[in-house]
Amino acid sequence: MQRWSRKKTQLPLLVLLFIFLAASTVLYIERTIQQFNPEPHNSRQAFVKSTLTTHARANRTAKPLDRFSKCSATVEYSGRRGGQTLRFGNHGRTKSTEEECDLFSGKWVYDNGSYPLYDEGKCPYMSDQLACHRHGRSDLEYQHWRWEPHGCNLKRWNTREAWEKLRGKRLMFVGDSLNRGQWISMVCLLQSVIPVDKQSMTPNAELTIFKAENYNATVEFLWAPLLVDSNSDDPVNHRLDERIMRPDSLLKHASRWQNADILVFNTYLWWRQGPVKLSWSDEEDDVCEELDGYRAMELAMEAWANWIATNVDPAKKKVFFVTMSPTHFWSREWAAGSEGNCYSEKTPIEVEGHWGGGSDIPTMRMLDRVIGQLSDKVSVLNITQLSEYRKDGHPSVYRKFWEALSPQQLSNPSTYSDCIHWCLPGVPDVWNQLLFHML
Repeated sequence: MQRWSRKKTQLPLLVLLFIFLAASTVLYIERTIQQFNPEPHNSRQAFVKSTLTTHARANRTAKPLDRFSKCSATVEYSGRRGGQTLRFGNHGRTKSTEEECDLFSGKWVYDNGSYPLYDEGKCPYMSDQLACHRHGRSDLEYQHWRWEPHGCNLKRWNTREAWEKLRGKRLMFVGDSLNRGQWISMVCLLQSVIPVDKQSMTPNAELTIFKAENYNATVEFLWAPLLVDSNSDDPVNHRLDERIMRPDSLLKHASRWQNADILVFNTYLWWRQGPVKLSWSDEEDDVCEELDGYRAMELAMEAWANWIATNVDPAKKKVFFVTMSPTHFWSREWAAGSEGNCYSEKTPIEVEGHWGGGSDIPTMRMLDRVIGQLSDKVSVLNITQLSEYRKDGHPSVYRKFWEALSPQQLSNPSTYSDCIHWCLPGVPDVWNQLLFHML
């Protein structure tokens, strides 16, 4: 018993000795490592602090822009670009059948046997802003023009064939009111063969959806006039004195369009309305930079192109970009010495290659540069030149926007003519016929 007690009292001493030796070994090893990899304690703290700060900055959610957003201050543009992570290819677009046979070079041919492709009064989704005959336009020649490319044939519109191309798919138009007009045109072209109980229109503020149940397909429109996030993304209340955009973010819109199978984008007219304020996503104090419309559009296009380059597989998703839609505000451009606009015009311009002030060549070159780097991910629907000829195709005073024009306004077409949008049936139907051909 005494021997056992003696051994028991020595056991704690052995444990303490073992702990001391282990601690000494750890300290020795750490000191040896520090001799080869010296790292002062304050440097490690700085590294950890920097890492946490960078992580927090990267993950901070920018305050959403809406029509109530304001800039606390405005400074000159710093030269910053949101496209620093662009992953473009280093080669141009692959030459396609459409480029070998230029669908966009040709002439307008009067055809009152095959056109229009639908009846304005029989499309329940027609917009009052585009229904020119309904609002007093008596001459209907604008509905009967057919586009005829030089040296090749444009595929004739076939509604059922178009639906077969769309079966099980989402076709989405994304952009401004001109793209909305093209969407309305597409719906009017398609809806006639769908039974009434198998079609529906679901307005949802920014996103409006036409659904054909028997084809399990949708034709949608997403209001995104600048493509990137902006304070003008309300589809109704977007007439603002100060245009603000996030040149490095289109996450809000992309979250809606990313699952579409066929995407048709446009943007242009809103960039011609004066300077644009830039609010970067990581700016905490609502300080904005100011930039002219052309360069602001270039930043937005680069952000859009970055999303396309990163997210689009051409084997799974088809993407189209619609070039600028021309305006016809100055009749002196096609009739020297006159002082009118598109009002009362009844025939297209016949001078091939006509280019008016409502289209901008530098912008076209910029788009070609940006989109040209996306290889085969984007097809360009080049509607600019062919639409330049159609001075006769605009609503002018034959429209309703919220309210019909008053007698006083109707008597003053030089001020109240809409020479931007297009009557339906009309020019946008041909844009969709070109899209159908390219699909």
